[in-house]
Amino acid sequence: MRVGQGFDAHRLVAGRPLWLGGVEIPHERGLEGHSDGDALLHAITDALLGALGRGDLGSRFPSSDPSLAGIASSELLGRVVSDMREARYAVANLDATVIAEQPRLAAHQAAMRRSVAALLGAAEAAVNIKVTSTDELGAIGRGEGIAAQAVLLLVPVEADDQ
Repeated sequence: MRVGQGFDAHRLVAGRPLWLGGVEIPHERGLEGHSDGDALLHAITDALLGALGRGDLGSRFPSSDPSLAGIASSELLGRVVSDMREARYAVANLDATVIAEQPRLAAHQAAMRRSVAALLGAAEAAVNIKVTSTDELGAIGRGEGIAAQAVLLLVPVEADDQ
């Protein structure tokens, strides 16, 4: 078994859609970033890279690469999921937390869970997405940004189980 953890945070800015967990969330601001800024998928991708022992999101997909400008974070995660399958691993479980004061995200948890499970090729029961706020403390509490953290467990699979 292999464990990985990831963290990501982005500033909320006007003029961008808000993507979290591969789901577009209705909000007047979105997350700033070289890609679509999906902090939840970035944290999950970093956790997966860590579990595989393959570095981090920034070194694998640098913001200096113009071909990645505006790319969907689901595409980045998909590339790492392909690496995971080639290495003959599967996600046993994922536990992730989105930290945001605004917007309120509880109504979107189920959609994010379904989306993340599909992107990882995992059962929904193996994916847990939590949402919380900072009770108005700090930059996130002032509504300036959103952060996410993730921990996942990989298990080896036989070639015919993939």
